[in-house]
Amino acid sequence: MSNLPVELTEAQRRIAAAYDPALLEDAGHRLITLLAANLARAERSEGAVLPWVDPEDGIQEAASWLRETAVSAAAGTQPELPERLADLVRTMLARGLNLHDPRYIGHQVPAPVPLAGLFDAVGSVTNQVMAIYEMGPWATAVEQAMVRELGAAIGWAAGTFAGTVTHGGALANLTALLTARNVAVGDAWEHGLGCDRPRPVILAHADAHYSVARSAGILGLGSRQIVPVGLDKQGRMDPRVLDKEIARLQAAGQPIVAVVACACATPTGAFDLLPDIAEVCRARAVWLHVDAAHGGAAVLSDRHRHLVAGLQRADSVVLDAHKMLFVPGLCAFVFYRDKRHRFEAFRQDAPYLFDPAAPGLAEYDSGMKTVECTKRAAAFGLWGAWSMFGRQLFADMIDVTFALGRTFFEKLAAADDFVPLHDPQCNIVVFRHIPEALLGASPERTGAFQLELRRRIIESGEFYIVPSKHQGVGALRVTIINPLTTPAHLDQLMEALRRHGRELLAG
Repeated sequence: MSNLPVELTEAQRRIAAAYDPALLEDAGHRLITLLAANLARAERSEGAVLPWVDPEDGIQEAASWLRETAVSAAAGTQPELPERLADLVRTMLARGLNLHDPRYIGHQVPAPVPLAGLFDAVGSVTNQVMAIYEMGPWATAVEQAMVRELGAAIGWAAGTFAGTVTHGGALANLTALLTARNVAVGDAWEHGLGCDRPRPVILAHADAHYSVARSAGILGLGSRQIVPVGLDKQGRMDPRVLDKEIARLQAAGQPIVAVVACACATPTGAFDLLPDIAEVCRARAVWLHVDAAHGGAAVLSDRHRHLVAGLQRADSVVLDAHKMLFVPGLCAFVFYRDKRHRFEAFRQDAPYLFDPAAPGLAEYDSGMKTVECTKRAAAFGLWGAWSMFGRQLFADMIDVTFALGRTFFEKLAAADDFVPLHDPQCNIVVFRHIPEALLGASPERTGAFQLELRRRIIESGEFYIVPSKHQGVGALRVTIINPLTTPAHLDQLMEALRRHGRELLAG
């Protein structure tokens, strides 16, 4: 920094120091070294999966770093910035959930391909944002290249479909259902739903993700305007029940915004029978939306593509790359089978953004198609990983983790003290641990035991799994979403549950 002009003010010197490329280089080398070491420790299962601390203790620790900087500055004892960054990163890594530990088998959030994060970092450091094409030309190019690649994998012909990326599946569902609402209720965007017309409804898989009901509330339909459609014994939407529900509503003059099917449903990973559901929707002239946030990636797997047969017949589809495409959050795709629907969600002008001198560029302005105006370049990680490793890596990770779901089911079924609660179609498995002392116990006691057992095991740091319910009774749930998890880790989980269960029952 000695080459800075002497006429700079102290404020300008501080700013220049923060923007120094040499600082980025030095700190960046340290960052990569720390990340690589942490990744190696996590993959070897060294330390806790979740280093549990009380929330308020964590907040106080984070706040102490803020105060320490101010105290050091006042005393003139500030540390070298690269070392300061290293200290901060060490703390972040020591306190965070270790998704790359093979014992992380919890929520539907993956252990991402590590290099994907570096491509995201390029977008973050250079602030490659989107809204209009000229603000993020390469971000736009990457996003649309991935839209075209995945849309073709779904089964649509080039040039016939459209898509965009949003910050997460909940926002993706909202965007798709907003489009469906505007198509079904033609003037709703401009004039609202009003009180002088029947209130529209959405028919949804009875176990649809909560973001569907949340979307109904945001869209002005009301969360109680979700009509749950009954399921079959495998937890899939029953097409015959759906047909009867639509016929009943249409006979009563009830407007229907959409049918929401799942590929797959969050509770148990059940894949709806999309060809049959699509046939019902087409015959009844109702928009079909498929929430394929988790399971849509199966289109890339020759072994599991049958699970999403018929996906190409949906009017809109959501697919989260930050689930089964193993990239960092958040990167969720919204697809429209008919490209004419791509601008239906948001019908408005913003002349300060969109250039009337180049109307053709509106096709590439993401702000015309998403809730967000400024939007991060969310597809960089996926594009980078795909460009480096190819499509086959993603198929491999889907195949491996789905196969582990079946393996775990078989291990549970073979054990006297475990009960699998469904036949898994993917990497989501719901089960209970029922030691001999709980045989014949009430559902309330059995369910409470599962939840307390889960709490003990995550606070121990040995594994990370999540709570669930099955038929209203507490249960345990895993999503095997780390492709480095092995059958041996699943054996270790069962033994850990047995050990903690004995301790819990012993009081």
